This record gives sequence, C-alpha cells and structure tokens, in this order.
Amino acid sequence: MTTNGGHEPVFCTIVPPHLLDKLARDSDPALSGPARRSLERDALERTRRRLTTVIGAQAAADSAAAPAEGEGDGDQPDRTVYDARHTQNLPGGKVRDEGSEPGSDATVNRAYAGLGATFELYLKVYGRRSIDGEGLPLQATVHFDRDYDNAFWNGEQMVFGDGDGEIFLDFTIPVDVIGHELTHGVTQYTANLAYFGQSGALNESLSDVFGSLIKQYTLGQTAADADWLIGAGLLAPRVQGRALRSMKAPGTAYDDDVLGKDPQPADLAHYVHTGRDNGGVHINSGIPNHAFYLAASAIGGYAWEKTGQLWFDVLTGGDLKEDAQFADFATLTVKAARERFGAGVELQAVEKAWEEVGVRTL
Repeated sequence: MTTNGGHEPVFCTIVPPHLLDKLARDSDPALSGPARRSLERDALERTRRRLTTVIGAQAAADSAAAPAEGEGDGDQPDRTVYDARHTQNLPGGKVRDEGSEPGSDATVNRAYAGLGATFELYLKVYGRRSIDGEGLPLQATVHFDRDYDNAFWNGEQMVFGDGDGEIFLDFTIPVDVIGHELTHGVTQYTANLAYFGQSGALNESLSDVFGSLIKQYTLGQTAADADWLIGAGLLAPRVQGRALRSMKAPGTAYDDDVLGKDPQPADLAHYVHTGRDNGGVHINSGIPNHAFYLAASAIGGYAWEKTGQLWFDVLTGGDLKEDAQFADFATLTVKAARERFGAGVELQAVEKAWEEVGVRTL
C-alpha cells in the first residue's frame, strides 16, 4: 500500500509541456500567446496545489465534498459542473448539478456526460464507487481562463479550457480526456505513483488506458474496433494529426509543421531520457500504453473486460509501489493474469506484450 494513504495530489495536465513549449516559441502570436499563457497558468496552478497540500487543505476539502449522512450510497454519481466564465477563479459558478436537465451550453453538457461515463465504467465494470472508492462527488469547471490550451486534475476536481481554436479545440470534446484526468484521481487514491520517470510514465499510461477504455465502453467498441487514440477530435483542422497520442502506434499521433512530430517511443529501446516534463512522463508513457494495446488486441473482445481488469487489479491491489518501474508493473500484470485466468491465452498475451515492448518481467 502507499505510505501516505494514497491522498497526496498531483497536478496533471492532458497536454504535455513539450507541446506547449513548442507552440510558445512559434513566430505567430496567435499560437505562441495562448500557449505561453497556458504554461504560466499551469505553473501557477501547480504551485497552488503544492501550497494547498502543505497547509493541509486537502483533508478539509475532502470533508467538505463528502455527501451528508443519508445522501446516496455511492452507487449513483454526484456531479456538479461549474463555469469559470473565462476567469481563473475555481470552482466558478454552479451551472449544472446531479439530475438536472441539459442546458444550452454544449461544453457543460459534455463535461457532465463525461463525468458520468467515467463513474459508470468504474462502478459497473470494476465495482469501484467513484474515484476514491467511497462515492466521492465529481466536480468539473469549464470555460477556464481565455484560450486556455489544457485540461487538468488538481487533486480535487477537473478543469477544462476552451482551447485557442487554432491548435486545440474545446477540451470537453474527447470523453477520453475526461476519463484520463479523473483516472489520475483513482491513482491518487490507490497506488499514488510518483510523478517522475518511469513511475510517472506509468501514472500517465494508466490514465490513457482507462481514458481509452471509458471511450470504448461508451461506444460499445471491441479492441479491434477501437482507434486507440487519446484526444481524437481535440486538434483543430489546421493541425496535421489525429490526436495527442496513439496507443496502437506511439509516435504517429501527429506530424505537424508547428507541433513537430509525436515523440513517443513504442518500446524500451527508444526510452527518452530527459529532465523535462518530470523525466518525460507524457513521452515514455507510450511504452506501457503500447503493451496494453498489444495485450488487449491479442486477447480480443472488449478490452475493459479482461485486460482492463488486470490493469485495474494491479492499480488497486496494494502491491504496486509508489516508485514502481516498468518491470515492476509488468511483473504484477503477469501475476494478476495467472491468478485470474491461469496458464491460458490471457497470460500468454500479457507476457508477449511486455516482451514486444522490451520490458522484462522480474
């Protein structure tokens, strides 16, 4: 189990810093301006998150967010969507709460639906009541700042920017972005993987895995039908690319004259050693991402049923250490496959997947 109860929050964004850094250096102010401001906002929110943790406000926030006695049993979502109205004030004004009808703002409606889709997968497939396992209310803020090029989980809630309209569109459009960020909350309350190097890349990969599964579950797609793209529909028409990342073929999500080429490796031999982005957590997540895709494709059927169950078992089982490396995680998935399915096709698929990405089990 984690040494701190799994509640230490990490500020996590969907758009990697290296992409915003690239945009911030562009000669076109319509591109560089929003990217630069988004980086500044991210740095500010990250500092706020650390200060909140230091002064112990997280416990108070958790207490305030908990449903009153007799209100629900965790088997139904408790969603609230706020509107920052293009300010940086969180959470903003309440615009929709649980059970209310859709309004005229499509962004609000998508955020509400995405929170629900995430809650549904975790409850109906894995028996987990919200991201903390105890029915934690789900909160999201939309229309954060102006031309904000990101979405993030800050340890307490989801926050969505509208994008700049030139490179990024509204961040509520892809449901897997919502699922990705909320899964950082699941990790926060379970394995609490350290957000640096390989453990950080595992943290990011788990969010991609379950974000993708939430999309597949919502669309009723099998592993063979799924596109395995993270953030499809987020990039504006001018961008030469399909998404932020590809689990099926890491390194191929985009190749654009402004954004550059997708730098994700698909195997350990091409691991990117860097001091940026917490040791390349958004880049090297391509390696465990690809392993999951390979295992799910070999097993077939609905990826959330078997392969997703194995990854969930490892994430929540208590044996995954905060500083786990790829080999540690791979070993635990093999163990989980053997315990659940014996020496069958599932075990063989998981073992072969890690072998193909160059990660040796211990």
